[in-house]
Amino acid sequence: MIVAMDGPSGTGKSTVSRRLAIRLGAGYLDTGAMYRAATVWVLDSGIDPENAAAVAAIADAIPLEIGTDPAIESVRLNGLDVGERIRTREVTAAVSAVSAVPRIRVILVEQQRRAAAAHDHIVVEGRDIGTVVFPRAEIKIYLTASAEVRARRRVGQSGGDYATTLADIERRDLRDSTRPNSPLRKADDAIEVDTSDLGRDEVIDRLVGIVEERMGATETRRTHE
Repeated sequence: MIVAMDGPSGTGKSTVSRRLAIRLGAGYLDTGAMYRAATVWVLDSGIDPENAAAVAAIADAIPLEIGTDPAIESVRLNGLDVGERIRTREVTAAVSAVSAVPRIRVILVEQQRRAAAAHDHIVVEGRDIGTVVFPRAEIKIYLTASAEVRARRRVGQSGGDYATTLADIERRDLRDSTRPNSPLRKADDAIEVDTSDLGRDEVIDRLVGIVEERMGATETRRTHE
């Protein structure tokens, strides 16, 4: 069973996906962390993230290792833990450009599929999981929230100016949803969950309910086949 969790940045995807995986006893894969780690590699290589050709040239050499235990975050480059660094403003500002490079996406999607194949059940979160990476996932969820709510949450967590943060979020939403390769969009068969007015525990309870309902329907269908 693959639970594909998509949605824009700032919706709480990573937190609730990780907790959902723990509740389900499943593996967990944060694909956004993979693109952020690739961005660290690009920056450390002295390459302009906007230089798509130069980014593509080093894509095959990214020494990335990412864990799938929902209880332990593990993101490494060349054996070094970059879990904190991938969340910095520098990386956040550059990750959309790096993620838009087709060769980067090809390499990381291959890794994502291999990681998921090692688990009987896994929650995979990102922006193109239900549309590109696992289009046949048994359960697809699109987590969303208004840009204003997402900006307030980010300021509450990391500080900064609200207006600047809101502008950054809106700019990233536009870039992610209009890129030609694997744009952010809701899969036709995904269930949308708006977290704007929900607390974290409420979101997780709703997601668990969706998964249990879908799993029950799947088992019933198999019984009658």
